[in-house]
Amino acid sequence: FADVPNGLAAISKVPAMGWAQVVAYAGFCELSAGSDDWKTGTPGDYGFKVLTSSDPAEKTKKLSAELANGRLAMMAIIGMFFQDGLTGSAWGDWSLYTDSPLRAFENELGVQEPVGFWDPVGFTADGDLLAFKRRRCVELKHGRISMLATMGYITPEITGKFPGYLSPSADLKFQDIPNGLAAVSKIPALGWVQMVAYAGYCELSGPTTRAANTSDYSDITPGDYGFKVLTSDDPVELTKKLNAEIANGR
Repeated sequence: FADVPNGLAAISKVPAMGWAQVVAYAGFCELSAGSDDWKTGTPGDYGFKVLTSSDPAEKTKKLSAELANGRLAMMAIIGMFFQDGLTGSAWGDWSLYTDSPLRAFENELGVQEPVGFWDPVGFTADGDLLAFKRRRCVELKHGRISMLATMGYITPEITGKFPGYLSPSADLKFQDIPNGLAAVSKIPALGWVQMVAYAGYCELSGPTTRAANTSDYSDITPGDYGFKVLTSDDPVELTKKLNAEIANGR
């Protein structure tokens, strides 16, 4: 038994007769229950009791726990298979996965506990640095806009609105504009023009980039628009602040 490794590595070590026994036992468990058991029987009842109680409420609690644990275990075993296949360890020791293209980005800003470098969709699977920089620029921009938008939602609710008129010609006061999405229909057309013009200015005054041309990002520092809000002479403190900006933007 000591010669058989743990995890997926054991597959190639188990003798053919061993697999025959495993398959035979699995077949016995399947066939002994009867193919019509789901029509007439109680799900999960194979004639012996492990989780039982004379108290109906306690029994229901135990059976519910079994279902919940079984669902979690199904997810866990697939995750362990996946990690074992990548790293050779069911516990997914990242240091063992030396061939991962994600290692090109594991020291970038935004790589934070508890998930580390998290790219479930696989955008960075090709290891393309310029494509990563483009997505980081977009992430920072959208994160900053979202932080401002969140404060824009919260602030009027807490502190109230500006005094006076938003549009004197339309006799429209700031107090007349409702909070949230209801404000969309109340803002005058020229107000929208001003907002769109300002957004356009922010876009056009920054670095010239095209989504289909990642080479445009070769000389760009993501998020750097020529002025500093988050800065420090201490590299560790600066990294902490920039990581916090990315986390808060997300």
